Amino acid sequence: MTEQEKVNQMQGLTNEEARKLQERYGKNALVSEKKENFFLKIIEVLKEPMFLLLIVAAIIYFILGEPRDGAIMLVFVVGIISIDVIQEWKTDKTLKALKNLSAPHITVIRDRKEQLISSEDLVPGDLMIITEGVKIPADGTVIKANDLCVDESSLTGEAEPVWKVIEEQDNKDYWKKNYCYAGTLTTQGCGIILVDKIGAETEYGKIGKNIADAPDRPTPMEKQTGKLVKVCAIIAAVLLMLVCGITYMNLHDYIFKDRIIESILSGITLAMAMIPEEFPVILTVFLSMGAWRLARKHSLIRRLPAVETLGAVSVLCVDKTGTVTMNKMKVQQCWSLNNDIYSLSKAMGMACETEAYDPMEKAMVDYCEQNNITKKELFSGELITEYSFTNENKMMGHVWKSPEEIVIAAKGSPEKILTLCGLSADEFTKVKNQIYEMSSKGLRVIAIGKMKVNDVENIPSTIHECKLELLGLVGLADPPRDGINKDIQRCVKAGVRVVMITGDNGITASSIAKQVGIPHSDEIITGDDLNNMEDDELREKIKTVSIFSRVVPEHKMRIVKAFKEIGEVVAMTGDGVNDAPALKYADIGIAMGKRGSEVSREAADLILLDDNFSTIVDTIKDGRRIYDNIRKAVGYVFTIHIPIAFASLLAPLLGVESSLLLLLPVHVVLLELIIDPTCSIVLERQPAEDDIMERQPRNAKENILTPNLLLRSVLQGMVLFIASFGTYYLYLQQNPQEAATARSMGLAIIMIANLLLVQVNSSNKNLAYESVANLKKDKVMWAIFIGTIVGLAVILYSPISIFLNLAPLSIMQLGIVVGIAVISVMWYDIMKLFKKD
Repeated sequence: MTEQEKVNQMQGLTNEEARKLQERYGKNALVSEKKENFFLKIIEVLKEPMFLLLIVAAIIYFILGEPRDGAIMLVFVVGIISIDVIQEWKTDKTLKALKNLSAPHITVIRDRKEQLISSEDLVPGDLMIITEGVKIPADGTVIKANDLCVDESSLTGEAEPVWKVIEEQDNKDYWKKNYCYAGTLTTQGCGIILVDKIGAETEYGKIGKNIADAPDRPTPMEKQTGKLVKVCAIIAAVLLMLVCGITYMNLHDYIFKDRIIESILSGITLAMAMIPEEFPVILTVFLSMGAWRLARKHSLIRRLPAVETLGAVSVLCVDKTGTVTMNKMKVQQCWSLNNDIYSLSKAMGMACETEAYDPMEKAMVDYCEQNNITKKELFSGELITEYSFTNENKMMGHVWKSPEEIVIAAKGSPEKILTLCGLSADEFTKVKNQIYEMSSKGLRVIAIGKMKVNDVENIPSTIHECKLELLGLVGLADPPRDGINKDIQRCVKAGVRVVMITGDNGITASSIAKQVGIPHSDEIITGDDLNNMEDDELREKIKTVSIFSRVVPEHKMRIVKAFKEIGEVVAMTGDGVNDAPALKYADIGIAMGKRGSEVSREAADLILLDDNFSTIVDTIKDGRRIYDNIRKAVGYVFTIHIPIAFASLLAPLLGVESSLLLLLPVHVVLLELIIDPTCSIVLERQPAEDDIMERQPRNAKENILTPNLLLRSVLQGMVLFIASFGTYYLYLQQNPQEAATARSMGLAIIMIANLLLVQVNSSNKNLAYESVANLKKDKVMWAIFIGTIVGLAVILYSPISIFLNLAPLSIMQLGIVVGIAVISVMWYDIMKLFKKD
């Protein structure tokens, strides 16, 4: 290839050329997204026990010769199905919007400049720029490489990473070293790739053609709610048969056919009242809306179950650089062993990459330029070879050839570099003291070494074979983030332990930890300590140690595992490829959205779009709020179902005829239309309790329906049952011919009490009026409140009342109803006052 051809190749496509190529080749997507069948969604909804009962009830009404009641039942069926399908559609829409936020992007050269585009918009002929941590989105030829190393294990199954070259000779293997493949990960260095194949034509795409997406697995909370629904359904089935039998025995004067049908209707009414089918709705709405709210606060949830787990986090493992600190390195201090700062600075710059992308190397090159050592002076020689940085070596070096000499410039952790330097005992002590002094200031200390070589043949093959001259030490500062101290204290107050896991020096990490207020920052466990430590000893040590230094990826995963084994719920933050195993293993993996690598974002459950530590703390608070509100909603559902179920159970036992029941099947459905939006919308919007970040983290194994919550729900439900059924039954006994009025009074009490019940149960401490005040500007809450009152007025005072077997109430009757409804719920607020005292 001529020089001119190379120049033309590096200019990339124009946007117009890319557009035409996309029309020809399509999007860079493996499999087009399948659209879910609308009718299949409806069938899924109809499989629920509640809807099966509704349809059976409608059919029985038609058999009885009551087409009007049957039609009303079917209208309600359609209405509830519409609510469920619309809620699911909104949830899908929310989740797709969230998914789009995390769509992978890639930097390309188009119109002779770098542009960030969606990976789906790549076309053959594009020049894509890949750096450490980027997941390669297309197949292509390497045309420029700088320490480029790629993990191809996802395709080849080989764990050993592959060093990429620009030209390869005599390689007959299928997998080429001068070629990159979609789905592989850049683990080191950077390069420019000429895209050759996209989408299904890539090696990765060929595999993906025949792979179907794995089905979603139920979360622990989904399993809990599923069990609750099943238990209630079994109880409902037993009581259905019991009520059917009792009703059949009570209807002596009816013919056999009517006795059977009336008995079945009574049983179905009870069964419908017993099944709390709102639980799956609550779970879906609360988690998806919670994820949407978190996204607005710069926290992108990639896995919905993570929303549930957030509220239980007890240990927060963070990296020092970029999470606790600003990740804006600056050379603060240079110390030369021989008082030659110029030689130290020049060797430091020559040991850096010519195109520095690491913050530390950028700071070093900037320091050189600020001290009149230009890039031209640093990199004007010929780079013969280089010793790449690895997690094991923790050092790197470049071999430069100039007309005058061949020089090896090396830099790395002092612990490693000093082993290659022939220092005297006095010099070693002097250097050690200086390292301690610089580290104690919170500086990251890097040792700089130099070696001169006579000729090319004498260049050592590895950095370990070098005999370096120690030039000195460089101290770099990465200051703590603004406000990090307050955020750490919020975590401590909330019972969330902050643990720092870093590859940096332990003394430096400890110094930063003390500055930001992390408890237990005096004791340190190093990577070498971990290598010599048994798992039992580690589990004991981590109870008091919060600083882990000089760790490698395997160490991070081992630390997370140890915390989990002692019963902690662990959140892990990270941004690099080396953080991915620990992110995946943690209960909650938190990746940085701005500076994080693609592989870390892919391994994480949550992505911080603003890379801000305070966002993590706010996210934990929101996770607790979401779980609190889910628990309140579950308690509310139990409470409101008790008066409905007991009314259906007790009436046959008291000998009330099926036509005179407080709640007919149509009324149970009517109440369901009120309960669903009340609990899934109003309670979901409740703000966090005032003390939510002053509590200890909840036990992750604790059932969502605790004994205390169940007891409270049963008490509230029984009081409401006595109020509603008692009013209905007493009025019916005094006025046997006015069953519609008695029914209207009982139903109205339940509907009005329902509105008050939500506010009373919105907080464990605040009174109902305080809960209303917290959402006084919330239009949705007022819409639900006003809608329920208007709905009650319509079903009582319009012709619809006739179809629903109801009757309008007088002013006095309405006043009695309101008074009883208020008393039946507000007694719990009085209990709260006693608790406050």
